[in-house]
Amino acid sequence: MAVQILKRLFTVEEYHRMAQAGILGEDDRVELIEGEIVEMTPIGSKHASTVNRINRLFFERLGGRAIISVQNPIRLGEYSEPQPDVSLLRPREDFYASSHPGPEDVLLLVEVSETPAEYDREVKLPLYARFGIPEVWLVNPEGKAIEVYRDPSPEGYRERQTLGYEVLLSPNSFPDLKLPAKEILG
Repeated sequence: MAVQILKRLFTVEEYHRMAQAGILGEDDRVELIEGEIVEMTPIGSKHASTVNRINRLFFERLGGRAIISVQNPIRLGEYSEPQPDVSLLRPREDFYASSHPGPEDVLLLVEVSETPAEYDREVKLPLYARFGIPEVWLVNPEGKAIEVYRDPSPEGYRERQTLGYEVLLSPNSFPDLKLPAKEILG
């Protein structure tokens, strides 16, 4: 007799109910990606300092033009709720108290990786592109590089650039904002 393995995918609602029931704790480092609960790697000091630096740069230079969300969920359909390192969101009076932001609310997502970003490139980027997230930055402080992804499609991002230490970056949503890559990378 052949063994049949069934894979059970969780919805965002079920994921939230697991947290409410205490199955997932507040300190658990997990996110829901395409129906699977994925454990995230621990945050190292370089990762944390890079996220803090990006947060400060956006806060100082954007003012109230966007909500800066740090390591908070973005709802992508029925089966995914990733937690990007930094998100620039459309301003909303309730600061997203009534619901987590969806793809239509996202102006820019930033993922920081101390290690090779294969998971981000192979799993998260295609997910972000399918849901129409307009721009994603993969920041690698160890490699002193920032990968910029723009122009999403169901097949992935059509535009990709790898930028080094000495360039100025501008999110498409804020072309007047000029951020030195060296300030982001540290």
